[in-house]
Amino acid sequence: MLPLSAETASFIEMARQSARNIVSGKDLRRALIIGPCSIHDRIAAIEYAKLLKELSEKVEQTCFIVMRVYVEKPRTLTGWKGLLYDPHLDGSHDIETGLLWTRELMLALSAMQIPIATEFVDPMASVYFDDLICWGFIGARTSASQPHRQFASSLNIPIGFKNSTDGNLDNAVCGVISAKEPHASMHIDPHGKLCALHTKGNGYSHIVLRGACEFTNYDPGSVDNALVKLEECGLPQRLLIDCSHGNCEKIGEKQQVAFKTVLEQIASGNKGIMGMMLESHLEGGNQALSDDLALLKYAVSITDPCLDWKTTEDLVHSAAAALSLIANCN
Repeated sequence: MLPLSAETASFIEMARQSARNIVSGKDLRRALIIGPCSIHDRIAAIEYAKLLKELSEKVEQTCFIVMRVYVEKPRTLTGWKGLLYDPHLDGSHDIETGLLWTRELMLALSAMQIPIATEFVDPMASVYFDDLICWGFIGARTSASQPHRQFASSLNIPIGFKNSTDGNLDNAVCGVISAKEPHASMHIDPHGKLCALHTKGNGYSHIVLRGACEFTNYDPGSVDNALVKLEECGLPQRLLIDCSHGNCEKIGEKQQVAFKTVLEQIASGNKGIMGMMLESHLEGGNQALSDDLALLKYAVSITDPCLDWKTTEDLVHSAAAALSLIANCN
């Protein structure tokens, strides 16, 4: 119903190669994974994407910007699970429409030549859109999951395993090790049938420091400890830092502190940090999902708090300036 055009497929492969080159260290730019905590309004997502596209073109010499397009939301207990599962925001759980809207949106963004990042919450859902993703993530609650590790092993794009919500790095590191190996598992084939999937292993998996419930882990000591752990496990000393979640203590504005601190570490010569993640929207903060949808404010997150666009733009320009200075010094 919604095929991928040859032109768009060509762009996606070029973006994927850029992402792979950053993970492997062949491309010295830093990755910036930026966008709303979750997508609940496709019109606002397109408006945001247009601004992000303009910004990415201005900083492309030093930064590789990928848009967060998160349509599945992991839940510790209950709550709205994302556009894919409840697209009407009313508890009707019209998954069929959610799948259609998800693919339509991702196709539109890809046609705009915007690289897409997403978190894979349910590997079964991935078959509807994994051909459109340039950078994937396995969340803090599923980094220890064998099905997710096996799924990551089947992909040829960077997959970031996040540390656990308690701050433990072992699940993420073991996830990377597992994803690098071939696996045999059950999955869904292109015809929608259950099949045996034999994977080749993913050489571009990596860890993501996202903080914990009780502490942050973007400081130089925590980053150095993570890089040492990777070295001890025989893994490349490369990682991303998520400036949101535990690293901002669930206070959206504090992402700026984490971002600037990480940028200072890069400027000081830390080559293991290959990029940062930010939760950002057209408007800052967040809002509760109300039964009366008319009360929802436009372009304000209904999940975690986000930075507003102006703040996001300023941070990205500051990163580009700092990275340009580093490049000139080298």
